[in-house]
Amino acid sequence: MSGILLLEQSLNGLQFGLMLFLLAAGLTLVFGIMDMINLAHGSLYMVGAFLAATFAELTGSFWLAVGLSLVGTALIGMALEMSVLRRLYARDHLSQVLATFAIILIANELVRIIWGPQVPLSTPPALAGPVQIVPGLDYSSYRLVIIAVGLAVAALLYLAVARTRAGMLVRAGASNREMAIAMGVNIKRLFTIVFGFGAALCAIAGAMLGPILAVQVGMGESILILAFVVIVIGGIGSVRGAFLASLLVGVADTFGRVLLPPALASMVIYILMAAVLFWRPQGLFPSHG
Repeated sequence: MSGILLLEQSLNGLQFGLMLFLLAAGLTLVFGIMDMINLAHGSLYMVGAFLAATFAELTGSFWLAVGLSLVGTALIGMALEMSVLRRLYARDHLSQVLATFAIILIANELVRIIWGPQVPLSTPPALAGPVQIVPGLDYSSYRLVIIAVGLAVAALLYLAVARTRAGMLVRAGASNREMAIAMGVNIKRLFTIVFGFGAALCAIAGAMLGPILAVQVGMGESILILAFVVIVIGGIGSVRGAFLASLLVGVADTFGRVLLPPALASMVIYILMAAVLFWRPQGLFPSHG
């Protein structure tokens, strides 16, 4: 592999890994704090992408569409948590899986009825062309912006979780929910806020990846599987673990698709997961924010 190809695929892996982190961060907090297996997390990613496409058409501004999609998806996520998911917290994981799988099917059909099977979402015109990284490598300027947005959101998320009172409550809930309740934390409100925050992160990922991967019904299912692999590798409830694991999975998946036959490329991330779990059965950073 040439140095140019190595750099290009490393950037592709970084870009994909950072967007994967936005999904996995919300999912790992929901799983870690609520002990909730939410298969419908990918549906929020899909809804965020469809909302972004709609707002982009209405406003003519891609970035305004991303912001409106973020707010809209967060509100939808909070409404979903308060109306449906809240009733599943005391149920066993099998019931949670079945109920949230039903939400996937319902969400797919509702999106199909409202928007159709697919809608266009274009790259902002100012970012449509390439930029020269090094001599011999012209790289998509939009993908570079995705990397910058992903790093910025990851940094803000770290500061929010590690340095604020709200983040302290989130970390307390992730590491010891009973202790958080004993300390007087309004656990219902915390759950709703965390779920809405996770939905907003999904919307950012869906809106940013929409111009690259296509905005279509069912787009959340395949990336949801990768997000679950990420939280298993990183450690349930750990934002730091989700970040590192997302980068590992993003780079491994990207290089696997370039270097290996399709039948083997799809196995790379699962081999990586098995290797990490053999070394650290609880993940890289278990039960820490």
